[in-house]
Amino acid sequence: MCEGKPAWEVVLRTAATTVLLVWTKNFLFKDDTLFERSKKMVFRLARKLPQVRAKIEEEISKVSLSMEEDFNKNIDYTPYLVKLPEKGWTPEHILEEATNYTEYGSFDWQSGCASGTVYNGNKALTDVMTRVYGMSAWTNPLHPDVFPGVRKMEAEVVRMCCTLFHGDHNTCGCMTTGGTESIIMALKAYRDYAINVRGISSPEILVPVSAHAAFDKGAQLLAMRIKHVPLDPVTMKVDVNAMKRMITRRTCVMGVSAPQFPQGVIDPIEEVAKLGQKYNIPVHVDACLGGFLIPFMEEAGFPLPLFDFRVPGVTSISADTHKYGYAPKGSSVVMYRDASWRHHQFFVTPDWPGGIYATATIGGSRSGGIVAACWAALVYHGYQGYIEHTRAIINTAKKIDKECRNIPGIFVFGKPEVSVVALGSDKFNIYHLADQMTKRGWNLNSLQYPSSIHIAVTVLHTQPGVADKFIGDVKEITEEILKNPPKDAGGSAALYGVAQSIPDRSLVNEMAWCYLDNVYTTSQSVKQTDK
Repeated sequence: MCEGKPAWEVVLRTAATTVLLVWTKNFLFKDDTLFERSKKMVFRLARKLPQVRAKIEEEISKVSLSMEEDFNKNIDYTPYLVKLPEKGWTPEHILEEATNYTEYGSFDWQSGCASGTVYNGNKALTDVMTRVYGMSAWTNPLHPDVFPGVRKMEAEVVRMCCTLFHGDHNTCGCMTTGGTESIIMALKAYRDYAINVRGISSPEILVPVSAHAAFDKGAQLLAMRIKHVPLDPVTMKVDVNAMKRMITRRTCVMGVSAPQFPQGVIDPIEEVAKLGQKYNIPVHVDACLGGFLIPFMEEAGFPLPLFDFRVPGVTSISADTHKYGYAPKGSSVVMYRDASWRHHQFFVTPDWPGGIYATATIGGSRSGGIVAACWAALVYHGYQGYIEHTRAIINTAKKIDKECRNIPGIFVFGKPEVSVVALGSDKFNIYHLADQMTKRGWNLNSLQYPSSIHIAVTVLHTQPGVADKFIGDVKEITEEILKNPPKDAGGSAALYGVAQSIPDRSLVNEMAWCYLDNVYTTSQSVKQTDK
């Protein structure tokens, strides 16, 4: 075939063929299916049509203005500060204005009507944490030599958590700013280990479809491929057999949840950990949501299957101190079975002109006040304090679970094991229930795939009468919906109904962008300027 051809032509044809084969391989074997990529391409081309593009921009603009109006309404249409005041305010004026800011909004979270959100709210705890934060407001853990006390507090928080999850003297970890960072740090450690030690060029993450979106965020930030394993449709736990089939030589970590956010069930950790041992793959347990409930459940009277470092094959765990640990927002812990894993999490640049620069997590400078307040929350409660809170929360969640199962027209997903109870319906659009509960003062989480709502029980829900009110409201509203089904979808029923039915998911992204843009809005609405 190449006889009589000049050398340059042979080289050119070979190079062109190679490029074509590589492009074909990349096109056919990307993360999503050929059908999904073809569908996305069709949508991208359609959106280039002037009429389509104009209509989309018109609808997105309407959504954005509606969100802007909602945010301005929630602050009573008061004007924004858009530049520094000419002269500094007095402390009295600052406190007066700050008080006004904290009183915006009509939702009474202290009554226990919010799912999750605020996990305690105890005044004595608030006072202690506030005072300890004030003592440490100017401290920075980046400089442990300057602030040795904060370094000691942070080390103690990590060690107390490692002990709580049955780690030994080799177990170690770090404090982070939240569950998302804890998960991303674990992914970073396993990615770097896979690349630098095992020689895997393109490491992959394997998690259940119910795993927290922080895994997806980490995959995006770390340029990793993520594969989602289906759930058992009855238990809502990850399908271990499906997970086994999806393992490849590039799998660098398998994630499981204890519990997962949507339905509140715990994945079969011991079974997945056995897979990890068999295929030499690290296993990360995401206990961000339940991390300060599940270690106390056995002594509270609710034993669970093993979920921590007692399980061979579990190599890391993330747990949020700022949820059921009742510490201030901005604190979480990621733990490793031994330091060899944590070393791959660290960032070190030895040749920077500013000196050798090393940090344990994403941040450089961090708030020592948050570290100190977290330490204060842990020692304030102590082991027995957390057991008491856990007993009250689990009892309340089980009561809600039991009573909701007896309400005709709705059902409870899976078998909730910790603090989350998720509701669905095969009789009506479950988001109608969410909207009516909102009108009665509740703030619940709306979920999708499958359509559902849930309540994450906190200390506030254990107050007398709160659980009974929730059950009663769900029962009354469900009975009314069954008698008189709503004709028109509104509120979250419309939002999630439309969002789940839109085939072009990039449009859903743009609606979410509108929301995030408007979180930072300082635009003067019409009502505001008329005031």
